[in-house]
Amino acid sequence: MFLDFDGTLAEIAARPDLVVIDKRLPEALRALRDALDGAVAIISGRPRAELDAMLAPLVLPIAGLHGLERRRADGSMVSHNGLIREIEQVRRSLTKAVAGLAGLQLEDKGLSLALHYRGAPERHDECRAIMDKALDEHRDCLDLLNGKMVFEIRPKGIDKGHAIEAFLDEPPFSGRIPVFVGDDITDEDGFAVVNRLGGITVHVGATAATGASWRVSSVDRLLAWLQESASHIAADTGAPVEKRDNA
Repeated sequence: MFLDFDGTLAEIAARPDLVVIDKRLPEALRALRDALDGAVAIISGRPRAELDAMLAPLVLPIAGLHGLERRRADGSMVSHNGLIREIEQVRRSLTKAVAGLAGLQLEDKGLSLALHYRGAPERHDECRAIMDKALDEHRDCLDLLNGKMVFEIRPKGIDKGHAIEAFLDEPPFSGRIPVFVGDDITDEDGFAVVNRLGGITVHVGATAATGASWRVSSVDRLLAWLQESASHIAADTGAPVEKRDNA
């Protein structure tokens, strides 16, 4: 079981630091982890340290920053930090470009940079232009990712699909059918990989176009499904979700 965080396990807030998790979430994830013999991982654009703080005392395998940093089930770490110089140059450019622009938040994730405009949705085009300009000299090694009210610059060749594939090469995930649940454009790479491998893909939300084959309408309903699933899996039965209408 691979789970996105914001918009999937927790409701999206005006700023990433304002997100509050449901008090049922850590226990639901713990029960699911136990039912699946440890094969539960968080696959998120957030840094690993933020996820750990929000889920404490629960400690799970995590792919943070879309897979730029990954904690395996055995606790060992994998980090892709070979583009520090390029990221620093982009950081300086973006810091200067967004200074004084109301409603914007530049989030420095260390190995990637995200510009949030949820506080000023009318600045979408302006934010895109700012990020494109900052990226200009580094398009050979960096990518621009478009998410829900956010643009993010990150190293090329790293995404949630790659992170899921890496986990599937390791215990306790190897040899299992993968399930991936997400809600955003950034989760589509994960959906594509899991679909290709014959797994199960679930989109949270009722309206967005997606490559996922199944759907849960809200974060609250997903949490209820996870709780129920943990009980059913432990009893060696199944827990249904609603089939998405591909038509």
